[in-house]
Amino acid sequence: MFPLILAVVAKGDGELMVRLQRRDPQALAELYDRYGQVVFRLILRMVRDTGVAEDLVQETFLRVWNRVGGFDSDRGAVGPWLLAVARNRAIDHLRSRGHRTESTVELNETEHPELFADISTDVLNFDLIRQVKRALDQLDSQQRQAIELAYFEGMSQTEIAERMGQPLGTIKTWTRRAIQQMRTALGGAVPA
Repeated sequence: MFPLILAVVAKGDGELMVRLQRRDPQALAELYDRYGQVVFRLILRMVRDTGVAEDLVQETFLRVWNRVGGFDSDRGAVGPWLLAVARNRAIDHLRSRGHRTESTVELNETEHPELFADISTDVLNFDLIRQVKRALDQLDSQQRQAIELAYFEGMSQTEIAERMGQPLGTIKTWTRRAIQQMRTALGGAVPA
């Protein structure tokens, strides 16, 4: 994925996760205070409904509470793991409403947090968010649309090709070039 999933290795996250694993409800409240807005914005961007987004945020944090025992800080950071849980909740919701996302590759947030470990280090760093927005703004409209459909709607490249009325090879080229451009604009922060 590309770096709209900005992640944090925030001070105190490790200790917070230890407390969560000990089933400390105050730790869940602190996790929500730290990441709730970011999770909400990600989900809202995907589902485009405030009420649904609020419900999915609650589901996300409940899922984290129920699965925190499987979190291993040696395999990845808390922020990316939490955002993966949120993204998967939003995709599940979209699927249940009949959106075509069957071929989306889902990342099991407890089995693969390391896939997110190298993503940017400060979700609350608004300067970094502006850099990502500028990088997206530098893409041509087709590249940006392909990236947004892949990430925010969980569409496969085949589904994007169908939606945009373009050959699959064209979509693959647009996506590859968009990721390369964003990687350059962000100084290499976009995973391959």
